[in-house]
Amino acid sequence: MIYFDAGATTLEKPAAVGRAMARAAHTMSSPGRGSYPASHLAEETAYLCRQEAAELLGVPQPENVVITGSATHGLNLAIRSLLGPGDRVVISGYEHNAVTRPLHAIPGLSVTVIDTPPFRPDLAAEEFCRAIRQKRPRAVICTHVSNVFGAVLPVEDIARCCRETDTPLIVDASQSAGVLPVDLAGWGAAFVAMPGHKGLYGPQGTGLLLCGAEGKPLLYGGTGSMSRLQDMPPDLPDRLEPGTHNMPGIAGLLEGIRFVRRQGVESIAARERQVALRAARGLESLPGVRVLRDGDFRNQTGVVSFVTEGRDCEAVGEALARRGIALRAGLHCAPLAHRTAGTLDTGTLRLSASFFNTLDQADRLVWAVSRVLRENVEL
Repeated sequence: MIYFDAGATTLEKPAAVGRAMARAAHTMSSPGRGSYPASHLAEETAYLCRQEAAELLGVPQPENVVITGSATHGLNLAIRSLLGPGDRVVISGYEHNAVTRPLHAIPGLSVTVIDTPPFRPDLAAEEFCRAIRQKRPRAVICTHVSNVFGAVLPVEDIARCCRETDTPLIVDASQSAGVLPVDLAGWGAAFVAMPGHKGLYGPQGTGLLLCGAEGKPLLYGGTGSMSRLQDMPPDLPDRLEPGTHNMPGIAGLLEGIRFVRRQGVESIAARERQVALRAARGLESLPGVRVLRDGDFRNQTGVVSFVTEGRDCEAVGEALARRGIALRAGLHCAPLAHRTAGTLDTGTLRLSASFFNTLDQADRLVWAVSRVLRENVEL
């Protein structure tokens, strides 16, 4: 199988990730729950994971790296910490359901959507800053990279407007962590959320929430610290981390982050873009295929969406799967992004490259698409 769905999960991991998970399952208990070696090893591993993440992602204190179960978990924590009924929020037109559904669940929330075309960060920055100054929202939420189109949004410019107006900023770094520079302190963001299982090459069931502001607990329970309190402990990370930690996942995530730091974010991004651009150019040469991309990939990561005119994208995706090509078809849990870009009725086929994809695989993907289209997969 040729796997081009890293935007959902990086299936191929560094070998050290699996080894660390297996080792943790047999040698680690729970951090802060005992004075014996298995508990101490768990505590050390969790701290090292926070420390490595803090150094990679611009977090001054490792304690401000909260370990979550997913980016969705972290985004819910961030949103519930800042927003309540009747508040105003400004979001991009490319937000995932992990943002829009939590917002929808807050009664009376006023949501302003910045629906600029993809691959136009200049327009997005201008419209965001105008809305921030005019609407005076309680918070701003922006994805760093669209999970559908790979379009990079101008987070640095948006963060500057937020700092100038004292507006808290939440960044969804699900598609950018490990691929683009992420800088909690430099941005002055209130929160930055990300999964462990995408660009950080960790296992599913892991995530990180970088905290530049005080968070409100979403769950309540034991932490192994300050047990006499009936409220959650006041300090991070314990305040936002109740319950037993996923130590195999954390151990694997630690190794994934170490891999990213060794390779370098810039090197990983260049490799993914090279593969994605090769595929995009090949797909553009096929009759009936429309590729939605930035001309020179300056404002795009290794994610490319394309439409097969007159053919159902999910049927094409299934036909490609039968040929051993794994990519994603449909709306990608982001109907708002499709509405903004004008692809809501059709959806798209999305290829998303990882560090482990090759140019040869990109060529084989293009060949497979050409063969499937010749088979006349109809609507």
